[in-house]
This record gives sequence, C-alpha cells and structure tokens, in this order.
Amino acid sequence: MSKLNKILLAVVVVLIIVLAGVIYWQNFKKSGGDDYWAVYLSTGDIYIGKPSYFPRFHLSDVWFFQKTSDAQNPLSLAKFSQAFWGPEDNLYLSEKQIIWKSKLSETSQVISYIKNSQAAQPQIGPQAQIPTPTPAQTGETGQ
Repeated sequence: MSKLNKILLAVVVVLIIVLAGVIYWQNFKKSGGDDYWAVYLSTGDIYIGKPSYFPRFHLSDVWFFQKTSDAQNPLSLAKFSQAFWGPEDNLYLSEKQIIWKSKLSETSQVISYIKNSQAAQPQIGPQAQIPTPTPAQTGETGQ
C-alpha cells in the first residue's frame, strides 16, 4: 500500500469517527432537550433551564428566582431574557461556581408555571409571582 493510500485511509477513518460522534451527540442532546434543571450557584442564585454541554455547560430557556418584599410570596420567578439589560436566552455557567444541579420533576410547581407561562400570552413586566404553598398543601400541621 502506498503512502498516499495510507493517508487517504486514515483521513476516511477519522471522518467516519467524527461523523459518528456528531450523530451520537445530536441524538444524546435531543433525548434530554425537554428536561428542566435547577442549578444552584455559590453566589446563592438559582437558575432553572434546559442544560446543554457543548461547547461548555449552559442553560437555555432560562428562569431565575428573585427575592421580593412580599411576605405572602417571598420569591418571584423571572424569565432571564426579559431582564432589563436584554440578555439572550442562554446562560453560560462556570462549573467551579455550581454547588449542585438537579433535574426537576414534571410534576414540579415551577415546571407547571413555566409551561403555563409559555402557553399564555407574553406577560407585561419581567416578573411573575409563584404562590407559596400553604401548610395544608405541603402536609405540614404546624405543630
């Protein structure tokens, strides 16, 4: 086998491996594409979004919690892209700042709120209130 044939064979093998990797990556990414994850950072911020790991860890369709002065609803859930500075709906995070991350259940109140917000007309203003569960809803008796 000539040197040129060996080089061509090596290039074809590398291209096949790269193509297989791209196809695998696209299928892997699609399988978890609808899952929302909560990410807690060392700054105390909590972000909710759909994770992706290429080219580095980031969230899309991003939401975040903000503290409010309302005693009935101490937290509000805001869409990241509706912040006053106008960011895109992708948030790249430093792995060093992540304390924990967790997939959210489809029965989560946060997921229900996000899906209802997406189905409804766009809201005026960047924030929406999430109701705080009452002791009856959480099963607590207060004793």
